[in-house]
Amino acid sequence: MSVLTDGHSPATNSYVPTISEASTAPQPLWAKVIDQTRCIGCHACTTACKSENEVPLSVTRTYVKSVDVGRHPRARRAFQVTRCNQCEDAPCVAACPTAAMYSREDGIVDFDKSSCIGCKACIAACPYDAIFINPDDHSAEKCNFCAHRLDIGLEPACVVVCPTEALIVGDMKDPLSEVSGIVHQEAVAVRRPEKETRPKVFYKGADRATLDPLAARQPEGGLFMWSEQDNGNGKVSSGHTGPRNSSAAALLSYDVPHEIPWDFRVSLYTFTKSIAAGAYLVPLLLAVAGMIPWSSPVWTLVGPLVALAFLVLTGALLVWDLEHPERFWMVLARPQWRSWLVRGGFAITGYGALLAAHIGAVVAGRPEWTLALAWAGGPLAVATAVYTAYLLAQARARDLWQSPLLPPHFLVQALLAGSGALILADLATGGALALGVGAVWIFQASLAVHVALALGEATMTHPTAHAALAARGMLRGRYAGLYWTGFCFAAAALVLVGLGAHLGVAAGLAALLLYEHAYLQAGQSVPLS
Repeated sequence: MSVLTDGHSPATNSYVPTISEASTAPQPLWAKVIDQTRCIGCHACTTACKSENEVPLSVTRTYVKSVDVGRHPRARRAFQVTRCNQCEDAPCVAACPTAAMYSREDGIVDFDKSSCIGCKACIAACPYDAIFINPDDHSAEKCNFCAHRLDIGLEPACVVVCPTEALIVGDMKDPLSEVSGIVHQEAVAVRRPEKETRPKVFYKGADRATLDPLAARQPEGGLFMWSEQDNGNGKVSSGHTGPRNSSAAALLSYDVPHEIPWDFRVSLYTFTKSIAAGAYLVPLLLAVAGMIPWSSPVWTLVGPLVALAFLVLTGALLVWDLEHPERFWMVLARPQWRSWLVRGGFAITGYGALLAAHIGAVVAGRPEWTLALAWAGGPLAVATAVYTAYLLAQARARDLWQSPLLPPHFLVQALLAGSGALILADLATGGALALGVGAVWIFQASLAVHVALALGEATMTHPTAHAALAARGMLRGRYAGLYWTGFCFAAAALVLVGLGAHLGVAAGLAALLLYEHAYLQAGQSVPLS
């Protein structure tokens, strides 16, 4: 692309449309070629981007990563300009619940900060670590090709300042554009092609040691070229200390650490949501099986009350995790229906309304109505339990979470958490709930199945290096303490409950909470850029 000025490009002396002519031209399809054979690692693009887009300190829309390949005296430094890949099938767009991330007709993935609720679903979904939360306005942000400049015929700021012309932007639809010629006639690569996002940022001459975030070794002690970086405190840098995806000697020399998007609040939310779903499902199953009467207080009032209380707590945790909690209503009022955060929000809302109707019927002296409500209550409770599996699967950047066993596993966790919560309530009331042995059987069976699934997910052969590295983080890495402590609690709970000591149920619930946190954090601990 050339700047639209007087109709001629000084670089090529070829005709370029004026702004008025360009306004009637067909819609372009913008793409970018990054020629890493020309990049000298000067970081001019980084600083120009910060200046043009007023990007605050501690975050970047674009930066230059560097890796030292080889050993002295045969060593060289390879660079990679890292930014949003402007995907044709953008995971961030699908995951965003309010359409704050959206795809323009010209192929640019742009964002609307006024619609962003700060849920960080787009960050979890992006396979390229390209999105961040702006610390000044608390909204999601990323590279958008300087769309405001392209719209008036100017090149992006990074392209203008690059001293070696390593950055080239152009129209993929124009067969005469430089970008189109390079992409269709020369060898180029994209990052993470297995994610099938069809990026429109192409790398020419890039070293695999930079394109693959797991190919380079991290320097000892976190000592990078210009900085000291600590991967703790919820931050992740490229490279790692274990086996690498490269036979060449490759040492990461400069990188920008990224924040893990979902912290303990999301782990806690999955736990409270399991109790909310299970506290209704367990009495329903027991009543259907004839193990408790339909008139039992566990079915008529206690179970629904426990479920509603933990559902309210779940909603509070979800709102607390938002960067813009005052905008939580947008999930329901301005839904983007491909997002599982939206679908789950409506499932939770419907489930909450049903629980309120159930309790209202009992208070009004019409407990028989609860049988009719159960036809909708059962499916809504199941949907509340399992939708998180689809939300995690929509986070396409996190390979550990791409498991077909997640929906049934979340359902098992709901039965475990719900039965455990009701058993503790029965113990607290001195057995006044007359819960019976059925809830204990459900607790034991679901805890055993949960342990089997958890061990299977961690120890099986994983299809990708990213999933394997995340599982290694659970089993013998940063989160191993949480994982194995939870495993010991689960084993103790099975033994204690089997011996009739129902207080062991508390150990089983603690085991589930520890596992949830280890699983969710380990899935986010693998570098993506």
